Amino acid sequence: MGKKEGRHRIRLTGSTVFLLVAFLYTLLAGQTPSGTRLPKNLSGLKGPFNLAPGRSPEVQYYLQETRLIQLGFDGLRRSEEVYSLKLKRVPAKLAGQDGDVCSVGEFSLKFGDKKSVTVPGLAGWSYVFRQIVGETDKKGQVFGIPHDRFENLMASDGQKLSTVTGYAVYNSFIDFHGFCDVFAWPAEGGGIQDLKYPGQSVRHAAAFTEPPVNLGQGIKEGSFFRNGEVRLVFKGVGLANGSACAIVGFDSGESTLKMIMPAPQGGEIVTVGGSEYLGDIYLNLKTGWVELILLDEFVVTETQLPPSLGGQKMPAYNVRHLTIRKISREEFEKKLGNPGR
Repeated sequence: MGKKEGRHRIRLTGSTVFLLVAFLYTLLAGQTPSGTRLPKNLSGLKGPFNLAPGRSPEVQYYLQETRLIQLGFDGLRRSEEVYSLKLKRVPAKLAGQDGDVCSVGEFSLKFGDKKSVTVPGLAGWSYVFRQIVGETDKKGQVFGIPHDRFENLMASDGQKLSTVTGYAVYNSFIDFHGFCDVFAWPAEGGGIQDLKYPGQSVRHAAAFTEPPVNLGQGIKEGSFFRNGEVRLVFKGVGLANGSACAIVGFDSGESTLKMIMPAPQGGEIVTVGGSEYLGDIYLNLKTGWVELILLDEFVVTETQLPPSLGGQKMPAYNVRHLTIRKISREEFEKKLGNPGR
């Protein structure tokens, strides 16, 4: 979410049609585009718009898919992993709780050409998501997502998930709330509520924050992801899932990361690197709920092995593609099956 508005792209998917957004590339931070002239019957596209209307008290269903692709520095694909999550969300007002009740319908994994498997330990699991002050709760958990739920997870084929895979499963929930509840919800200090006119840009309150990424015994304390200059830009108005939506781009800027893992024979495996993620949020202008999120992330890392494992330094390049899509109850209740292309 960095200061690179000119790089934002408009994408067309099967369920998304965009209307009249060519004039939106003025991208002058905090200003209304001047001199914009539209036909009288389209003048409403100039705004102002309310991108923080409050969320309607309706149950929401989402399908989230994350594709993690490892590339060699020769440009060839080394591996692909797919993480798919179905999540039901009941607003606090309907649930009678102090936060939204989120329930997992199904979580599936697919590695390369292997048959997909599910994570039975997450099916039917529910937790309460609360808007909290700061990045962690009293237990040091990001968004209050319980860490212990992701320890010793098993796949449906009887195999225990590795530390790295277990972390990717956990991170799917962090991604969901990060984009649906941090970027698509008002934030003190700079957020989506500050965008009124197409072409406006704002530095988000998440800029330069450094949330911890430790998890259980596998990812040690001291691990972190540090955002760059996170920015949001109001690109325009269009349709997603048949609903009128604001199209809000986001860009993390130049972010950095550090992951510390215990080595099996003593010492630590330390990974450092840089990342930039960017994408678009399609926010329903009437209901206040996210209809669609598309994200691409590019990550370059170097991993230092301890002497007990040879002491080598291993560079890596990974690309991540994330989609969060609002779905119907009927689609939510269907089994995911193979999440291949």
